[in-house]
Amino acid sequence: MGKLGLGRHFRRLAPRLDGAFRADGVFAHDRLRFVDFVDDVEELLEEVAWQEWGDKEAVDDFEEYVLRHYSG
Repeated sequence: MGKLGLGRHFRRLAPRLDGAFRADGVFAHDRLRFVDFVDDVEELLEEVAWQEWGDKEAVDDFEEYVLRHYSG
């Protein structure tokens, strides 16, 4: 988010992601399915993209990208 100039939104979004990671930073698969987490994050990013650019389509490929690269 920082690289896109959207870092100021992180403070507002971070609490909405609470519980997805354990204290050690590992994703909490026992609390939340990874695909559901990625879907939630994409929705949050769409809100930010709409506020900043008036175009939520700017982040449409996020979910596909993350699942392709990180879900194994």
